[in-house]
Amino acid sequence: MEAKLKSAARVLIVAVVLTGCGSGGESSTTRPVTGSQPSSGSSNPQTAEGEVPSEAQSAATGDIPDNQVFLAFTDRPAGYSIRYPEGWARKGSGNDVTFKEKANVIHIAVHPGAARSKPGEKLTVSRQSAPDPVTGKRLPLTVDVYEFEHGGKVAVLELSTPVGVDNVDAYRMISESFRWR
Repeated sequence: MEAKLKSAARVLIVAVVLTGCGSGGESSTTRPVTGSQPSSGSSNPQTAEGEVPSEAQSAATGDIPDNQVFLAFTDRPAGYSIRYPEGWARKGSGNDVTFKEKANVIHIAVHPGAARSKPGEKLTVSRQSAPDPVTGKRLPLTVDVYEFEHGGKVAVLELSTPVGVDNVDAYRMISESFRWR
């Protein structure tokens, strides 16, 4: 009986060790979520287990965290300034600038002319993201569009985020930070 008990204990220990090591060659690193999550309308979506996701899990889906640091960007040639999240990649200059992190995009284009809508008024549209360079997958996006007019120029600000990701507060702060210089 004692020998059977010791043998069962060894099997249990081996099983625990193998379970902790993982199987199938999978690594234990966290992979970013590339798909969109259905929106539940709640600002605190729940995981499959019914618990509220951590700040890190929310960031992986594209949510801009509440504790995000914002920096000021001034584009002297185009004549404006705007706040953007620290760490986002910037591309372009002058009249066409983009800040990007995951599938979130801030795009500012300045051109001669007049606004087609009431300056500063939000228009929301839907479109597909650019294809992922690795998978080719395209995500459905919600895009908030603002136009700001000044001195014969109009700045078009587009704030894109994957459908189901809640960046309302951060994007409101970004849009309200736009200033002509």
